[in-house]
Formats: sequence, structure tokens, C-alpha cells
Amino acid sequence: MLPLLAGGAKRGMAVEVELGTCVENGAPALIDIEELLATRLLVQGNSGSGKSHLLRRLLERSAGCVQQAVIDPEGDFVSLSERFGHLVIDADRSEADLVAIAERVRQRRVSCVLNLENLEVELQLRAAAAFLNTLFEADRDYWYPMLVVVDEAQLFAPAVSGDVSEDARRASLGAMTNLMCRGRKRGLAGVVATQRLAKLAKNVAAEATNFLMGRTFLDIDMQRAADLLGLERRQAEVFRDLGRGRFVALGPALSRRAIQVMVGSVETAARGAAPSLTPLPQPLDDGDRDDILASAPTAPAPRRPARESRQPTEDVLAALTQQPEEAAPAEPEDTGVLAEREAAYRRVLWDLMAEDGAPFRPEAALYQDFQVHCRIRRVGGARLDLPEFRQRLAPARAGVEPDVAESEAWAAVDAVAAQIPEEQRVVYLLIARAAHGGWPCPSDLDLARACASHSPGRGRSRLQALEQSAFVVVRKDMRGARVVVLPDLAWETAPGDPAAPAGCYRETAADAGLTEA
Repeated sequence: MLPLLAGGAKRGMAVEVELGTCVENGAPALIDIEELLATRLLVQGNSGSGKSHLLRRLLERSAGCVQQAVIDPEGDFVSLSERFGHLVIDADRSEADLVAIAERVRQRRVSCVLNLENLEVELQLRAAAAFLNTLFEADRDYWYPMLVVVDEAQLFAPAVSGDVSEDARRASLGAMTNLMCRGRKRGLAGVVATQRLAKLAKNVAAEATNFLMGRTFLDIDMQRAADLLGLERRQAEVFRDLGRGRFVALGPALSRRAIQVMVGSVETAARGAAPSLTPLPQPLDDGDRDDILASAPTAPAPRRPARESRQPTEDVLAALTQQPEEAAPAEPEDTGVLAEREAAYRRVLWDLMAEDGAPFRPEAALYQDFQVHCRIRRVGGARLDLPEFRQRLAPARAGVEPDVAESEAWAAVDAVAAQIPEEQRVVYLLIARAAHGGWPCPSDLDLARACASHSPGRGRSRLQALEQSAFVVVRKDMRGARVVVLPDLAWETAPGDPAAPAGCYRETAADAGLTEA
């Protein structure tokens, strides 16, 4: 093993921190941070084996030695901010915001935790990819050493495709591959933790040369762990016998031979605790039984209040940069000019989305074409930035014609849509357009097409998210057709087949002679 020094001790240029104790002889178990920056670390263990505890110990003991960034899918590591000053970044914001924040994190050498707990899985992948890619693509002047810890790495670098869209999976896998394969020269040291090696992409796991293997029960995972550590197959049984918080360590930053390590205590704790047994309540009386067995209310569930814990992007950027100089206030434009310009934007976007293949083109390409069309048509005013473009693109993706979007009835739709998360807004607008026209409910493929996807499952998931937030109520008629009610507008669609081909709801409406609501 490496020479035994106290946790956080320095020897020459080396910086070593104490992970815990060696089970074999009780000596301190050290990890060389300088060597770790060059060789990367893989942590593996089944749920409950102590992976998060190990990562927390490593982060706490090295917090004063190296800049840190934690990709945290469950919000377990936000408590580091209270004791060690890590900046907590709520990932529930636009991609442009995440890119700007990551740039300043790299430049200012601020340790941070990217909290992904408020996002669904696909959005977690996209947010992590945007953040990691920005850290990776920083200018050479900012290639400072940084420890990048990714908990539950199998989510961000899966071995096989799952329920998420292919473009989200590829973006996240590409970012993780860059971190582990090419991050060393840019100062990025990847530390990835996974429940199962079989679920983690091989090209990500193969780049680590330091290993901490915890309790594992499946034969295939035990054999793969033994192969990585250079153990014989008969020795793989050791992983099944490991207790919580015990790991087999091997690697140039840890030990030249495989040793068992007992991880030490930590100063901070995760917000959630492991479940423990508690006494059961008293037996139910008649009143309790009636309350439990009561029928469901007919009115939609109350809308969940907005989260107050999310830190505004402006506050995050202010924590990373010095206070900017106040810009001179711009002179307000004439209301008529603004209305005329907005109408021109709607016509340009409507024509743009009518082109072949436009619904599935990358957003960046649509943004460029939009700017070109605006110049050709001599649409004046300041150029829209990407977030403003996305806001105006959503109605065009949803098939809302310019004259409908400018009507008084549609103003109420815009007011409700402004409260809906950006990734779900286009589906709400599509449903609202069908209800406004008295048309059948769009199919799953129609919902997916509005989201720039060919996957019906993606369309269904967006609709389910809207229903969970009480923006819509979904029901089925006696024939199994889907009807969507918009409580805020007192509108509802006509019954529609969820499995119908894309575009059928408009054709059915035209054939039936349905009129605008």
C-alpha cells in the first residue's frame, strides 16, 4: 500500500486523504489525490453497500485540496454546501442557463453540486450532458484540476438503451465518455459510482484504473469485479461477504495490491435517511375505514405549488461572478410596433415549420433558418436569443395558426401555458388547439411529433406529466377513445384514438365538418 500518512497529509507534491482504515492491519487507508487526477476512479456496489457514504467521505476530506463538481441525481449531496461551501445548482432551468453557470464554475474554480432530483430521467440526462460538456470544452486557460463525481453513473452512461429518447442517451453517454477518456488533459478527474457494472457502459468503466468494489450478489457482477481487480474466479465470493461500508481497493492512487478498506465517518449527511422500523398505528375504527374507502373526488387534484427552493439563475451567476455594471435602461418601443413584430415572428415560424422534416430538425438549425427568414422579410428589432426563440417556437410546433394565436380566445391559453414547464408546454398547446377547434384528441404520435420525437412513449410521458400537475384531466369514453379536459379553460377535446397515425385528428375534424369552438 502507499506510505501511511495522516488524512490530508502532503508528501512532496503528493496530496493524500484518509478514506478509512485497512481491515487487514488497522492502518489508515489513503488515496493519493494527485494520482487520482491522472487515473480516475470507479466505485461499485449494490444498493445499501455504502457507495454514497464513500463518495461523501472522499469529497469531505479532499474539499480543501481540489475543486469538486458533483452530478447528484437524488439530491443527496446538497448538504455539502452547509459545511464546505459547495454551490448548489438546481438543474430545473434552461440549457443555456446551465451552460453559462458551468462556464463560470470552471473559470472561478468553485466547487458545486448539480442537483437533478426535480427532473424526470430524460431531462436529468440532458442537463448532466450540457453541464459536463461545458466543463470539458472550457478554454485551455481554465483547465484547472477538478474532481468530477457522478453518482448512479449507470443512469448517465447506460450499457443499453432504455425508456429515454436516443438523442438524450447519446448526449449523456458522449459527455461521460469524454469525461473518462479525454478529461485528464483538461484537468478533469472522473469518479463514477454504479450499482451494477453490467449496467454501466464498458467504454466508461474501462477507463478507470482505481477501483473500490463493494458488496455484490449477482454472479456476473462478482466475476466482472474480480476480473477488473485481477482476482481469480474462486476469489470473487469475497464481494458477497462484504459488509456495509467495506470495499476492496486497488489502483495506483489506492494500493498496489487488493486490500479491504473500512470507510470512515463523515461530517455531513444526506437529506434522506434509510428506512427504519416504527410501531404500527392503532387498529382502524369505523370512521377511518370510511375515509380510506371513500370515492375519488370528481374535481381535479389541486395543482402542486411552485417549488420555493429553486435558486434563480441570476442568483447563481451572481455567486460566481463579480457584480456586473448596471446597463443603461433601454427606451421602450411603441406597443403597435411590438405587436406587428410578434405577428411577423408567428408567420415566419409557421412557414418554417410547414417545410418537410422541420418538426424533427435540430433546434439550432431551426434557429438559424428563423434568423435568415427574418432578415429576408426585413423583420426589425433586436435579434431574439435562443430562450426567446424557444418560447415562440412552441405554438408553431403545436400547429397553432398565426390568426388563432392572435385571437382573444387564445390569450387565455398563453396565460396558462406560461405556468407550465418548457418541455411540457408544446403538448399543452397542441391539446388546447384541438380543444379550441373541437377536434379529436391528438394521438401519441402527434404528441411525440410536437416534441420533435418519433417515440409515442415520449408523447405519453409529457401528457402524464401535465396530468400529474393538474393542468389537464385525461379520461376515456366507453369505446376506449381518449378525451383531454383543460380545467383552466373549461375546454375539452373530442374523443380520439391514442394509437392513430400522426395528423389524423385534423383530418377527422375536417371530414366531420367540426367547427371552431
